Amino acid sequence: MLSNIEVMQSVKSVKDIDVGDKRVVIRVDFNVPMDSHRNITDDRRIKEALHTINYCIDHGAKSIVLLTHLGRPKGERKEEFSLRHILKRVERLIGKEVHFIEDFKQQSEQILGSENGAIFLFENMRFYPEETQNDEGFAKKLSAFGEIYINDAFGTSHRKHSSTYAIAAHMPVKVAGFLLKREIDAFSKALFQPITPITLIVGGAKISSKITLLQNIMPKIDKLIIGGAMSNTFLKALGHDTRASLVETEYLEEALLVLRLAKEMDVKVYLPVDLVIADDIEKPVDIKITPVQDILEGFSSADIGPATLKLFEEVVELSNTIIWNGPMGIFETDKFSRGTLRLAHAIADSYAYSIVGGGDTANAANMSGESENFSFISTGGGASLELLEGKILPGFEQLEKRG
Repeated sequence: MLSNIEVMQSVKSVKDIDVGDKRVVIRVDFNVPMDSHRNITDDRRIKEALHTINYCIDHGAKSIVLLTHLGRPKGERKEEFSLRHILKRVERLIGKEVHFIEDFKQQSEQILGSENGAIFLFENMRFYPEETQNDEGFAKKLSAFGEIYINDAFGTSHRKHSSTYAIAAHMPVKVAGFLLKREIDAFSKALFQPITPITLIVGGAKISSKITLLQNIMPKIDKLIIGGAMSNTFLKALGHDTRASLVETEYLEEALLVLRLAKEMDVKVYLPVDLVIADDIEKPVDIKITPVQDILEGFSSADIGPATLKLFEEVVELSNTIIWNGPMGIFETDKFSRGTLRLAHAIADSYAYSIVGGGDTANAANMSGESENFSFISTGGGASLELLEGKILPGFEQLEKRG
């Protein structure tokens, strides 16, 4: 299954075509985090798209249309999700005027009448219910604004949406942007040309979201570190009393199956040996450190403990390739962030080739201040997870392939 990554590597890139004097539609991922005042707190996703945008500008594209989404407005126009909030940052980073298109259906003449490299940012694609429905008619309307389609939105390439999937069928030329190629090449290097030993670190809340990943990637790895709330399900399956900790009881058998599979394939598994526990996750009053077998009645696990952190750090130090997907605890809360942030420091300080899965893991890497010291930080959480599961992402399916 994981050879599907090699299939995705075969897609043509923007460098394989001529964009000169052509109208180009680029699906980017500008779904950036914002604070309560709608100020961008991390513009990394916009910066990652600049290589492709600037390439089209420098090579004489007649016009450039940028399509993206922001948040989950669920098919309704909601001011807090308007791309107006990010327009100035996009303009500043590109270094050129970007025309904001509130409703492309009403402003088509303005767009199609433009040339000389005009750049347009269409309003949030998810303001239209047809977007998430992968509506063919909607996709065809979007395709009218270009002769070339470039998918550079890895973070949404696991979705069959109109602007990431259906649109490609209506475009004469459809290729990958530089970010899409970098993402797939980074994961391919970790899985197909790794320097062993290779360690997979998984965390986060649920084992259910990572079962397929664990089963498919097991033949590729040497060591497996399991932390975060999902480790509770493994500990429960092994007979520990996890008290009030989050456990997916319906996945206890699957957890044991993963452990058996790891043993059969000689993969060393590392689970927490101690935990930071709290009487209340939301408003903790009593916080303690305890061995996994001694969790107090009514308490929940919130982070890995110091002994576990030391164990995980030693595993990281002896690894040459590391893939990290999922935090070790509730890292958004200062009291429970130490395990995740310390682990981030350990990975960054190692000499290993390190890939950080997107989403919460990328946020944790940024919070640690070590983002520049990882080999690669993915822009897609769900997309990177499905890629590691061995799936061909829909966003790659309809792009042109070499040969």
